[in-house]
Amino acid sequence: MTDVVAAPSVRALAREKGVDMEKLARDTGRTTIAREDLDGATPAATKAGDTSYWDVDHSAFGPVTEEPLSRFAQVAAANLSAANALIPQVTHHDRADISKIEAFRTELKDETRARGVKLTALAFYVKALAKALRDFPRFNASLSLNGKTLILKDYVHIGIAVDTTHGLMVPVIRDADRKGLWQIATEIADLARRAQERKVSPDEMGGASMTISSLGGIGGTAFTPIVNPPEVAILGITRTEIATFWDGDTPRPVPMLPLDLSYDHRVVNGADAARFMSYLAGLLTDPRRIMI
Repeated sequence: MTDVVAAPSVRALAREKGVDMEKLARDTGRTTIAREDLDGATPAATKAGDTSYWDVDHSAFGPVTEEPLSRFAQVAAANLSAANALIPQVTHHDRADISKIEAFRTELKDETRARGVKLTALAFYVKALAKALRDFPRFNASLSLNGKTLILKDYVHIGIAVDTTHGLMVPVIRDADRKGLWQIATEIADLARRAQERKVSPDEMGGASMTISSLGGIGGTAFTPIVNPPEVAILGITRTEIATFWDGDTPRPVPMLPLDLSYDHRVVNGADAARFMSYLAGLLTDPRRIMI
């Protein structure tokens, strides 16, 4: 098998055209394929990727309207398609007792008002994930384009997926492991506001160690987020649910946070993912450990 080096956008275009990248590399005698190499390339009829049957006249079945996708949405779609097609992804589901986090946030309400900063639960999640990435360096890594080298990072930057009217944006909190909760909370609010206003600069959206995609404010019990390369994993969060645990004969309601970790199976195996999630859930259950 030929090790083909190509950008995700080139691979996505090859799939659209039905071009066999390995065959093209052999035919051209090169291992690096660029966009211009796809011009005139012969489609691989036997390969997956033929989307011609998707070309349907939908108006034949009833009234329709057309809405052009923005350039931003088109780029995002191409990246997501490439990531989902090229990365062997697995999702590990877990949950964490966040009763102590919620109690601590309640205790800090007066200080929160005095500071003028909303101390969201997300700030705790960012801080806990930053510590987990320090303690599990294989998750704070990227795989080289040829898949032969693992690049371990000596920094911890956390991406925050923000749902906006113009598409999903992922601004990044730099050096989250070295920042306190108040500073993280302030940066989350600032980045989310500017993302909505399309005022986040490109250099504020790259280089994340891992991304958090939170649907907690919307709903859901679990989902499968798509890894955002060159990161090797992504953490999904959905709405906290109240679960009943029994303390002897006494029922005890506990707020449980669903956690969904999608990871690149070329880098992370299932046992490591389970250990990572167990450790992260432990940090969220006892937030004092985040500071140790």
